[in-house]
Amino acid sequence: MTTSRSIKVGVIADQTGPLSFVGIANANVARMVIDEINAEGGLLGRQVELCLEDSATDDSVAAAKAAKLVEQDEVDVVVGGIYSSTRQAIKGPAVVEGKTLYIYPEQYEGQESDPLIFCTGPVPAQQIDPFIPWLMRETGAKTFYLPSADYIWPHVMNAHVRELAAANGGAVVGEEYFPLDHADYRETVERILSSGAEVVFNTIVPPGVTPFFEQLYEAGFTRNGGRLVCTYFDENFLNMVPAAHAEGLYGCLDYYQAVDDPFSGELLARYDSLYPGAAAFTGGGACSGLYRGLRLWAGAVTEAGSLAQADVIAALDHAEIAEGPGGPAAMVPGQHHARMNMYIAQARNGRFEVVESLGPIDPQESIVEAAVLTA
Repeated sequence: MTTSRSIKVGVIADQTGPLSFVGIANANVARMVIDEINAEGGLLGRQVELCLEDSATDDSVAAAKAAKLVEQDEVDVVVGGIYSSTRQAIKGPAVVEGKTLYIYPEQYEGQESDPLIFCTGPVPAQQIDPFIPWLMRETGAKTFYLPSADYIWPHVMNAHVRELAAANGGAVVGEEYFPLDHADYRETVERILSSGAEVVFNTIVPPGVTPFFEQLYEAGFTRNGGRLVCTYFDENFLNMVPAAHAEGLYGCLDYYQAVDDPFSGELLARYDSLYPGAAAFTGGGACSGLYRGLRLWAGAVTEAGSLAQADVIAALDHAEIAEGPGGPAAMVPGQHHARMNMYIAQARNGRFEVVESLGPIDPQESIVEAAVLTA
């Protein structure tokens, strides 16, 4: 634990590399929230210092930066990471070796269970479980094709889609996996069209998602009635591709800019005034989870009355915020994941419009053993 006068928050964000368009926004959110906390008087009568590192969309860099934050900067908490592989890269030096509290803010496949890790983005029970039955009911679609990046998040998400499609009278008619930088999807698009799939459930990620969407669009999939689904797509991702390539795309997230509760609107306006430009405050790229995570942690430190890790973890286990992007949020005791409002949205003319507000949904994750928490 740091012995300096300031309280140190380590944030790892992909400020360069293929995910820089969301990593820059994450860095902005961290600056904004830490500045707000300090303007409110800091924590425990002390100022909070942001130790911001660029992971460069490279897991080996993320691991090295996590080690630096823990060993050299002696931060009190580490926050950040987008890809699940990046979470694992950070986990090694920060949690396994460094025994430091880690908050992972991105929507992901779930199943992370560690006494030192808290997750503040949505998981499959909050995204896929309500969304796929809604999509099938609302559109009448029954058949799914699953083009995917080849790492843990797409594999787990696709397993959920297979189960839900079957349970609702549908089926998966194709499933493929590619390296993250794969760019030629012409044969895959041909197989999608020949399969008769009504829905393409995409888990291809940057940089491969841009050429895939282009090639799928050029083949006429959506123009001929196909449905395109991507649960991580938000306004920053929409800006990566021509509007026509994502027209009609459905997603399900904890926050969209079109969410109209007063606090969400005020937060977006505050962010936009501080950081005008292309790196917007969005949900799919972890901005909402990063804001939520920092505020929940700050509340836990205040309740604990100290930085003693066991005390902060005990308070964070039931922490809640009355206001946040998309609405209030609360950690579900024992699960180290948060209950939050969820929304289904559709891309129209380069913007997302909320088509269904699902209300607060529990993460339904496994319980982190209490005996481990107090060991």
